[in-house]
Amino acid sequence: MEEKSHDVLTSGPDESAIDTSRFTGPETGIEESLAQVLADVMCVEQVSIDSHFFDDLGANSLVMAHFCARVRKRADLPSASMKDIYRHPTIRSLATGLAKAAPVEPSVPTPSEVVTPVGTVRYALCGTLQFLLFLGYLFLAGLVANQGYTWVSAGSDVIDVYLRSFVFGGIGFVGLCTFPIAAKWLLVGRWTPRSFPVWGLTYLRFWTVKVLIHANPMIFFVGNPLYVLYLRALGARIGKGVTILSRNVPVCTDLLTVGAGTVIRKDSFFLCYRAHAGRIQTGRVTLGRDVFIGEKTVLDIDTSMGDGAQLGHTSTLYSGQAVPDGQSWHGSPAQVTQHDYLRIGPAACGTLRRAGFGLITVLQLLFVYVPLFVGGAYMLVPLLPALHNRLGSGTVELTSLDFYIDALLLSLLLFFGFVVVGLAVMFTVPRLLNLVVKPNKIYPLYGFHYSVHRAIGRMTNIKFFTWLLGDSSYIVHYLRGIGYDLSRVEQTGSNFGTEVQHDTPFLCSVGSGTMVADGLSIINADYSSTSFRVSRASIGSHNFLGNNIAFPSGARTGENCLLATKVMVPLEGEVREGVGLLGSPCFEIPRSVERDSRFDHLRAGDKLRRNLAAKNRYNIRSMIFFLLVRWLHFFVLTMLGLANAELYDSYGHVLIAAFLVLSLGFTAVYFVLVERGIAAFRALQPQVCSIYEPYFWWHERLWKVPDTYLDIFNGTPFKNVIWRMLGVRIGSRVFDDGCYVTERTLTTIGNDCTLNAGSKIQCHSQEDGTFKSDRSTLGAGCTIGVGAHVHYGVTMGTGAVLAPDSFLMKGEEVPQHARWGGNPATEMRDAPDQPEALTRTK
Repeated sequence: MEEKSHDVLTSGPDESAIDTSRFTGPETGIEESLAQVLADVMCVEQVSIDSHFFDDLGANSLVMAHFCARVRKRADLPSASMKDIYRHPTIRSLATGLAKAAPVEPSVPTPSEVVTPVGTVRYALCGTLQFLLFLGYLFLAGLVANQGYTWVSAGSDVIDVYLRSFVFGGIGFVGLCTFPIAAKWLLVGRWTPRSFPVWGLTYLRFWTVKVLIHANPMIFFVGNPLYVLYLRALGARIGKGVTILSRNVPVCTDLLTVGAGTVIRKDSFFLCYRAHAGRIQTGRVTLGRDVFIGEKTVLDIDTSMGDGAQLGHTSTLYSGQAVPDGQSWHGSPAQVTQHDYLRIGPAACGTLRRAGFGLITVLQLLFVYVPLFVGGAYMLVPLLPALHNRLGSGTVELTSLDFYIDALLLSLLLFFGFVVVGLAVMFTVPRLLNLVVKPNKIYPLYGFHYSVHRAIGRMTNIKFFTWLLGDSSYIVHYLRGIGYDLSRVEQTGSNFGTEVQHDTPFLCSVGSGTMVADGLSIINADYSSTSFRVSRASIGSHNFLGNNIAFPSGARTGENCLLATKVMVPLEGEVREGVGLLGSPCFEIPRSVERDSRFDHLRAGDKLRRNLAAKNRYNIRSMIFFLLVRWLHFFVLTMLGLANAELYDSYGHVLIAAFLVLSLGFTAVYFVLVERGIAAFRALQPQVCSIYEPYFWWHERLWKVPDTYLDIFNGTPFKNVIWRMLGVRIGSRVFDDGCYVTERTLTTIGNDCTLNAGSKIQCHSQEDGTFKSDRSTLGAGCTIGVGAHVHYGVTMGTGAVLAPDSFLMKGEEVPQHARWGGNPATEMRDAPDQPEALTRTK
């Protein structure tokens, strides 16, 4: 393992930052030991036991994380966590607090935490079978598409083409929806709590069903009563009046029980399975009647909630936790709270209304969208000479200049036409629709206002434009154009990242001087099982928001706040101002420290104006570059499509399958080469710099390289191959079910690690105007839970486990075979709950 660059990130503080005016020596043995450890970490001779870690000594969270790691290695000292540091910010108070704490017992390893490595042959065989199944599915899709196109093209006039498109499209859509359901019942039957190893035949059946369920077009009906019917067809026990807004589809649906009147908000995980130590564990998730599940939550296997129970946003139920009837819980892991998260009253929304909404959706789909997609594509062919010539000539002209000119013109028209028309539509149509939905007014679900609200959300949350304009000054103009209230924003060049979403943009307010990292979700719509309401969400001025934050309307935060990564933004208590907030549930930390303010002089006056102008010029070049990168990718796919049309008469459905396989393979290789090319095929090095230094602007380019194609390879050996190509130092037989790695060449993942869906390894942090990055290392056999977040400078020992939805803070060192969890993550001192799946293995 490569040693992290502590000298870059944790160098000694400026002498001016340390208060040496008074010194108080240690009075007890534990104070003396703690003071000596801290002095060694900070590279100073001595520290006063009454000096504040942050205000007097100039330390920051990374320095104190290293301090905690060294304390935990001392057998003569009680274990310390970052939460202890913030609660007791002097040596004297820390020694007293740790002495009063219960003695720490080492983590109790369980049989599930010991990874039994699979053979390379079985690993390779599983990957081969997955590829063959993928080819077979594409071949079948190509065969159906070929027969359907031939039949539709035989239509004599527009009416005949429409009727044929209606019949073929309707049958095709029903087939796409029912095929995964049939495959689930044929391959698996009914899911039961169990445990089985990855890369085996049982896993292959599990993966096949999971992929088919995720590829089902019914995913587009999330928030519609039809989606509930789909889950019921897969075996879920779901009562009447349930509203599900999360696109994270449960896989082991027979283990899901949802009582009548329950609401599940977006970005919630309730998968009914998890990957742990090289095995898939399935377990029940049971929700009673009238349950409320907040946004960005995780329900682990073997969890339950009673009737009328609530789980707040950014919260987690760990395996074995059960929320009693009528109680509200929040946090990670969840704990009791008195706050009522259901903030909206009911409306008239009965079974007839839900059935009517679903029926209208089906009729729109079958009579409008499907014929338009199928028949419209056929009717468009005569209008596009490139396609008309290819399909009508019957000759092979792949070497002719006209072929490439046609592909060039067609790709330019479609790609840049989408950019221009898309912006025009987004800046106009949602504004007109917004006139219909009034703030703070309760509307019933599944009606006209609900449809308008969803249309606004879909149109204004298109990721392409935030990807293109994010991390630059121009994202401010874009967000203002779609409806954000940014009238007093101070340009910093990094006001927003590339991942910003909302329920409605017209009720989002952001104060002056505020900076937002990636993953912000503004929650300005409230839901019950029968009603919804939109209301304003306001982020105060001079705030800094870290990664992956859900910010609700009514948040109790004001001006000059630091909201740390994955923090649970509070909805109760006094308005917080001039402080930092960390964790779930959140607690106060220093807003900033001297060591993290070293570049503040670059953010004011003439220096800011010069730096901002230089960054803007660099960002314009980056945006032009990535537009060309995306267009070139689209141009090659257009050429493949035209070649497919050219050879269609000779090869038919086989060529359609080949086109899809070549497109996927080319996409992966192309964007890998783009990313490695930007980095000149060199590995990144740990950095501490201002956001106004050219290095940071260059680093931002790496974040813009498209990588959504990675999701297709989740749960297969091919994901590891791509990670290796991107520069991740990854071992053998790693199981990756949907992890995301931001800085690939700063990440090391050992053999036989298990990475769950929604997890993230982020080897950087932006804190106000300072950018930091460092290496993170996962030892062999580690497990990262669903939705867990690993920060930079982290080391996890062999066989260590990070529980679901945990936040492992920067600089933490997790010992071998330890089990950590929580937000922020600490050692879980109790033996982990044994899910029912562990008692049934096969």
